[in-house]
Amino acid sequence: MQYRTLGKTGLDVSILGFGASPMGNVFDPVDEKEAIAAVHLALDHGVNFVDVSPFYGLTLAESRLGKALEGKRKEVILASKCGRYDLQHFDFSRKRILQSIDESLTRLKTDYLDLFQLHDIEFVDKQIIMEEAVPAIQEVVQSGKARFWGITGLPVRYLAQIARETNPDTVLSWAHYNLLEDEINDELVPLSQEMGFGLMNAAPLMQRILSDASLPPWHRSPAEVKAMQPILLELCKSYGFSLSQVALRFAMDHPLIATTIVGMCEVKVVQQNLEAVDLEIPEELLNKIITLVEPVKNRMWFEGKEENNL
Repeated sequence: MQYRTLGKTGLDVSILGFGASPMGNVFDPVDEKEAIAAVHLALDHGVNFVDVSPFYGLTLAESRLGKALEGKRKEVILASKCGRYDLQHFDFSRKRILQSIDESLTRLKTDYLDLFQLHDIEFVDKQIIMEEAVPAIQEVVQSGKARFWGITGLPVRYLAQIARETNPDTVLSWAHYNLLEDEINDELVPLSQEMGFGLMNAAPLMQRILSDASLPPWHRSPAEVKAMQPILLELCKSYGFSLSQVALRFAMDHPLIATTIVGMCEVKVVQQNLEAVDLEIPEELLNKIITLVEPVKNRMWFEGKEENNL
């Protein structure tokens, strides 16, 4: 396993991050014992960064992860989130954030988080984030219940804007650096170097498009982007590789992104992802992929308030 320093936190995180959202049955129903075994396998092979949220499975992912980490808490850099609790339930008030950290700690069976993050900040007014949520999450850090704090979301330019104004320890951007997207490079990557915050990339498989798994019915990518899946699958197969491993290795290769978080909850998937850490993508294959996806590159959908997606 390779490790990179998570910005000014000084924490050395595995380039492969364990995304625990599938443990909450976000994609498919999951056997709890299988999910716990998947966590243990990842930890045994050097994965030390684990990311979760009370939103995933409406607290189910946190509860299952808490069981998986019993006796292993010191082995992981543990991150969770606050502010988003359901598809349309957002509460970034000071009262809810202070309550949320205690609830997450209980479910995760620990007395502190390494990283506490404001989850999907684009869905509420900027004023709420700036005047209430940021001071509240800083209060959590001051209390010792979290070591560091960060922000997460989809619109990369808005993340950069808020980062400039609040100076977080970390920024988690999802779906903006993978074989189909590279907009994280426009502002966030240079800003992370300038300000020193740790930059994390999630959803490197674009919510399954860059894998052989069936797409969830709620997937919001345009049809022409989804249509790339079978084409890329066949191309990678012709070189003897799985699309998901190529896509994951490509994302992890970004030298200025500390960790790439991918959702996993099955032993066989963890094994595949671990194999991707040692994968070398043939230059010819990568060039063919880049050429194929060029017509649909950076065709991202929008989420949250319109004024936060400018």
